[in-house]
Amino acid sequence: MTLMELQAEVTHLREELSLRDQLVQQLSQELFRLVKSNSKLVPTPERSERQQAENQALREQLRGVESQVAFYQEQLSTKDGEIYQLRQSVHELTDRSRMLEQVVEELPRVYKEKFDQRLAPLKEKIAQIQRENRQLHAELQSVSYRLAVRNRRVSQLDLPSFPRIGGGPISIPSFGG
Repeated sequence: MTLMELQAEVTHLREELSLRDQLVQQLSQELFRLVKSNSKLVPTPERSERQQAENQALREQLRGVESQVAFYQEQLSTKDGEIYQLRQSVHELTDRSRMLEQVVEELPRVYKEKFDQRLAPLKEKIAQIQRENRQLHAELQSVSYRLAVRNRRVSQLDLPSFPRIGGGPISIPSFGG
């Protein structure tokens, strides 16, 4: 049963108990009135037996009503206990719900912090690799420049000069006419 249904049941039982209390009160008043009005009369054996039978029936009715009252009071007590437990459960679940809502609200911030923590070493590593890359690039350019300069010197061959024999002009042989 839900909390609303339990509260409705408790209200219904209390109304019935109130009605029973009113009936007991009315029966008590009627019995008192009857006893008071009959006390003036001299009881005859017939009346006396009839009154005793009526009194016995009223007592039986009263016992029945009292047992019903006790039964309903026990049910009310049980329902009150259930209502208390349900309220406690509702309170605990409400607290838990609030806690979970707070956790859900904090999740993006926590994930961002964790992501930033994981990303920081990677950013540092990338920066280090970029620095090394720039340094290697600069060294490569320096080496390329030195090689280019050296290649220019090598392309201008210094041919050895041989001493001339005979002191005259050198004749170059020709092939064919």
